[in-house]
Amino acid sequence: MTTAGSDGVNKKRKRVAVVTGGSAGIGQAYAVRLAKDEHLVAVADIAPAKETERLVREAGGEFFSANCDVSNAASVAEFAGAVRAKHGSIDILVHNAGIYPVVTFDQTDWPTWRRIMDVNLDSGFHLTKAVLPGMREAGWGRIVMVASTTFHLGLGLVAYTASKGALIGFVRSLAAEIGGYGITINAVAPGLVRTPGTTSGAHGESMFEMARSSQAIKRTQMPEDLVGAVSFLVSDEAAFMTGQTLVIDGGGARA
Repeated sequence: MTTAGSDGVNKKRKRVAVVTGGSAGIGQAYAVRLAKDEHLVAVADIAPAKETERLVREAGGEFFSANCDVSNAASVAEFAGAVRAKHGSIDILVHNAGIYPVVTFDQTDWPTWRRIMDVNLDSGFHLTKAVLPGMREAGWGRIVMVASTTFHLGLGLVAYTASKGALIGFVRSLAAEIGGYGITINAVAPGLVRTPGTTSGAHGESMFEMARSSQAIKRTQMPEDLVGAVSFLVSDEAAFMTGQTLVIDGGGARA
């Protein structure tokens, strides 16, 4: 993508990358890596993204963020409109926002089930609906959904696993509809990643030890272990890859 500068020289336009849930943890790592890749970064989150902004600017990137409830279609549309007003387009979507209540199926009531689906799955529908028209018009786009290796391992967490498995199905099916427009959609499936969220509450050190023991690579997964794959998937080099899910979990799911 190029634009003509005031001196008449064509200059490559930086692409605009939206990262949901980018205020901390894995989403923050994605935002920083995309900034280092010279994308313009826009973070959608219900939490303030000041720390992410600092890291993105330290990496030499431009930054925009706004409060956005990804489970709410109106909030998503408002956020997308704000990004377009500032930057003119949305070229890349990395949908990372999600919740992961540690509850058994017996402990899962209908409101809990619906809340998990609203935040983890329905959000993908709202966000994709918001960004696809502009990507179609441009003839280029990259969408990455963050799923989970729990879908491949079947370790419980029924509602969470169902929501992430549905995202994988969403990716596989939508790829066929949008491939002709120069748009790709893929997913990454992390294992248990050490973040502020997973090191608090029900995710104790025993959970990390259990994950390490089942992995081929015997260490805890960190957010930085995921950013290279996402950087590739949103690049021109991944133009012929779509509808796929990359399992990135240190070899925990090898079947």
